[in-house]
Amino acid sequence: MKTFVLLFAAGAICASGIAAAQAPADLLKSKNCMSCHDVDKKKVGPSFKDIAAKGGDQAAQVSKLKEGKGHPKTAASDAELKAAVAYVNSQK
Repeated sequence: MKTFVLLFAAGAICASGIAAAQAPADLLKSKNCMSCHDVDKKKVGPSFKDIAAKGGDQAAQVSKLKEGKGHPKTAASDAELKAAVAYVNSQK
């Protein structure tokens, strides 16, 4: 399942017109997600592993990021947000 999620994330990044060399982790850094989150420890926000363990609808997670509901609004394309959410949810 992790392989599928990572392939999906990579495909979403390519579809958005971003250089294929940008990995999902690099996308999260470029969008400043790492300022408040870390893969395995809590910072200002929960760790990616805690978010993944909680689960949830990825479309709803993308909507929260896009609209700024329950999370600061994230300036990113739909494809970038989908790729970021898929990557975060693969961190179980």
